[in-house]
Amino acid sequence: MNYLTATKNKKYLMYISQNYSYAILRPIQAAILANGGEVRWFLQGVAVNPNFLKKEEKRLNTIEDIHEWKPDATFAPANLIPTFFPGIKVGVFHGFDAGKLDKKGNNDHLKARGCFDLYCTQGPNTTIPFKALQRKLGYFKVTETGWPALDRLFDGITETPYTNKSDTRPTLLICSTFSKRLSLAPKLYEQIKHFSETGKWRILMQFHPKMPTELVSKYKALSNQNLTFIETDDVVPLLKSADVMLCDTSSVLLMFLVQRKPVVTFCNNAPAEHLLNVTDPNKVEEALEQAFTYPKTLMKNIESYCQELHPYTDGQSSQRVLNAANEFLQSNEKLKPKPLNVIRNFKMRKKLNYWKW
Repeated sequence: MNYLTATKNKKYLMYISQNYSYAILRPIQAAILANGGEVRWFLQGVAVNPNFLKKEEKRLNTIEDIHEWKPDATFAPANLIPTFFPGIKVGVFHGFDAGKLDKKGNNDHLKARGCFDLYCTQGPNTTIPFKALQRKLGYFKVTETGWPALDRLFDGITETPYTNKSDTRPTLLICSTFSKRLSLAPKLYEQIKHFSETGKWRILMQFHPKMPTELVSKYKALSNQNLTFIETDDVVPLLKSADVMLCDTSSVLLMFLVQRKPVVTFCNNAPAEHLLNVTDPNKVEEALEQAFTYPKTLMKNIESYCQELHPYTDGQSSQRVLNAANEFLQSNEKLKPKPLNVIRNFKMRKKLNYWKW
């Protein structure tokens, strides 16, 4: 059965707490609307800018509004979601597993926190551990779908707002995470300043939204005809516009990599054969020069890694997510009860100031 036909007249809520979540959920919204469903948005917290909502996108402002509207399913690119929302809760992830560890040394990406009914995983290296958790815990289902945020990478459109046909230089995209310990930004300033002055490459720069403002200002001051600093909630056009990326441990490097393009990392915490990792600032330029040649062995390693990370290049992951949600809704599958999570649920209710039961 094609469960997309079950979308008609159903209601789907998009739950976001960060600006980058707009770009993750909009491909799912497009699939829903194309198949006759309804969509609403709920923006949680001050980190989300409501001005990024498009004119035609409809918002629910309170938890009471959500209960009155009664969504059949809520999609969230987050680790947590209120369990007291109506309908099923679908986790679609806010990024890839970049190997980051929590304070206890555990992989923070591969956790089930008692909130979701369905996880839509990105590829085998996410699906396999979550399937193991599914068998162990029993209160959620796992379906491999690919990641909706990447659908536009494979839509065949090559021109973006950052494309410059008159500039034939290779394009370098520099991205960085915000963590002082992991970020390349405080450590490679002199090298990047040098790149911006020599003009060997056309450089685009974009930082994590939580990057300290003093670092953002410092790098903005480097802007010239060779380097453009960009602040955006949507990195996909940037990823499509560059030939090579310079990054650290930010999971955005994996979004770039699935295009089968090389990434040079500085002090990556999980260096491997699909990356060109350097630990000496003076070796960065040499590594970038190598990356721009697209070495055969490196490209072969990238392809092998992408088959585990995100094998889908058809731009249809959002359709598969919607299909998985509808299948779950129609299956009436009996799962174990979610854990009570008393403290976590209390904190969530307090954050949202909602005390009805």
